[in-house]
Amino acid sequence: MSTLSYVIAGSEATGGAGLQADLKTFERLGVYGVGTVTCIVSFDPKAGWGHRFVPIDGSVIADQIEAATSAHDLDVVKIGMLGTPETVATVANSLEKQSWRHVVVDPVLICKGQEPGAALDTDNALRAEILPLATVVTPNLFEAQTLSGMDTIESVDDLAEAARRIADLGPQYVVVKGGAGLPGDEAVDVLFDGQDVTVLRAPKIGNERVSGAGCIFAAAITAELSKGTPVGDAVQTAKDFAHAGIVGRITTNAPFAAVGWQG
Repeated sequence: MSTLSYVIAGSEATGGAGLQADLKTFERLGVYGVGTVTCIVSFDPKAGWGHRFVPIDGSVIADQIEAATSAHDLDVVKIGMLGTPETVATVANSLEKQSWRHVVVDPVLICKGQEPGAALDTDNALRAEILPLATVVTPNLFEAQTLSGMDTIESVDDLAEAARRIADLGPQYVVVKGGAGLPGDEAVDVLFDGQDVTVLRAPKIGNERVSGAGCIFAAAITAELSKGTPVGDAVQTAKDFAHAGIVGRITTNAPFAAVGWQG
């Protein structure tokens, strides 16, 4: 199988998430990483580390995708933060120009630097244009609640119900990440394959979210799928990989830790 993995996502200037974290993940899992930048997120240390969000022009995104797919025989791609309806449309149009063995979607639904109306437009575009293309989609609790239309997600049964509802939007596999957000001592995720639900568990490492954990989880799935790993095994490997990244998290001058690895 391919030793190439491709990611289309935002740049995150502190290096803990986004395209930077994705490419590090690909490298650690033994695949050659290729990346296209959709937007630039620069946390603002002078304003409570809030998001500063700058979208890349659609024509520039299309040019990057054209260059990447022309230079390399890419057939597995991760879609990360897109950020605007124009970007969603550009990426969907570009993806449809060739066949893909696997498309992994990390449905980053909102950036705090956006107006709520603009964020909703992006959510709707992602739901309509990107999710139907997905082999695997990996929403966190907030994203799963938004995509499923559920009022609350508070239990493993709720995770499974959300996964079933999201599967109706088109993805072949849905992983709903409970993470640190569900009560209890374990970080619980569920994988729905269209018929069966598999529950994945790991001990919680504290109760605070770690920047980049969702990015590297989806990127690890992407890397494993590139190598020909079956989806269920790829998700388990990604769960273990993200857990190790949280254990080895890096404390920074920002008010949030970032995933990292010892050694």
